[in-house]
Amino acid sequence: QVQLVESGGGLVQVGGSLRLSCAASGRTFGTYAMGWFRQAPGKEREFVAAISRSGSNTYSADSVKGRFTISRDNAKNTVYLKMNSLKPEDTAVYYCAARFAIDTILLITTTAYHYWGQGTQVTVSS
Repeated sequence: QVQLVESGGGLVQVGGSLRLSCAASGRTFGTYAMGWFRQAPGKEREFVAAISRSGSNTYSADSVKGRFTISRDNAKNTVYLKMNSLKPEDTAVYYCAARFAIDTILLITTTAYHYWGQGTQVTVSS
């Protein structure tokens, strides 16, 4: 069982930056593939970025490529999402997710993940 707690959300102006963090419980964080998803009001939850369990592989959605960077620190049981050049359409609740996986595996669908955090709100104002 893994518990995930997101933090770092908030209100930011267009073009600004935020760094989200997702802290995981347990000693087996390094065996989990991790992902970030987001859900805007009235829309389905969508994939943002994923990282393999060692951090050797990453993948981002086209909508955030070049602006968002996913990373992880297995010694700190934490995965990050650095968001630059934020746009109003980035406004959403952001969730991190985890699933045990072999290394190099990237998971990009909501159904692939077993564990979810409670989410953190990101609001980009124009």
